[in-house]
Amino acid sequence: MSLDFREIATTTMVLFAVIDILGGIPVIVSLRNKVGHIQSGKATIVAACIMVAFLFVGEEILNLIGIDVNSFAVAGAFIIFFLAIEMILGISLYKDDEPESASIVPIAFPLIAGAGTLTSLLSLRAEYHVENIIVAIILNTIFVYLVLKSSGRIGRFLGKSGLSVIRKVFGVILMAIAVKLFAANVHQLFAIQETLATLK
Repeated sequence: MSLDFREIATTTMVLFAVIDILGGIPVIVSLRNKVGHIQSGKATIVAACIMVAFLFVGEEILNLIGIDVNSFAVAGAFIIFFLAIEMILGISLYKDDEPESASIVPIAFPLIAGAGTLTSLLSLRAEYHVENIIVAIILNTIFVYLVLKSSGRIGRFLGKSGLSVIRKVFGVILMAIAVKLFAANVHQLFAIQETLATLK
C-alpha cells in the first residue's frame, strides 16, 4: 500500500473537476421530472464500479477492440458536446424507451463515469498509485451520491429560472470542455498518423 495524502488530494480534485456533478444538476433535475424517481444509490454504485473497472482494464479493453485512447476521448467529446447543446438550447436529444433505466443511463454513464472521466483515469494511472486513485473515486462518488439524493431540494431552492440560468452557463462550460478535448485528441490522432506515414 502506498497511500499518500497529496496524491489522494490531487486525484480527487482532478476527478471532481472532470465529473462536474454540480454542473450536471440541471440534467439530473430534468430527468427526475421525466421519470419521477432516480435511484441515487444504484447510479452511484454503478458509476463507481465502471470507474474502478476501467482503471484496471480500460486500456486493455480499448486495445482489444482496436481503439486508442485518443479516439475514445474524441468520442467522449461528442457526447459532452451534445449534452451541452441540450443544456444551452433547452432541447431533448436523449430518448429512452425504458425511462426507469435513467439511473444507469445517462446518469451513471455518461454523466458521472463518462468518456472524459474514464480517459482521465487512464492518464492518472500513469502518474499516481492505483490505491490513491481508488480512494479519490470513493470520495467523489460519496459527494455524487449526496448531490443526487438532494437534487430535488436543490431544484426547488433554485427554482425554474435559476435552474435555466445554471443549465445554460454550465452548458457553455461543457461545450468549451468538449471543444478542448476534441481539439487536443484530434491533434494527437493526426500526429500519430503522420508518424506512422513517416515510418512507412
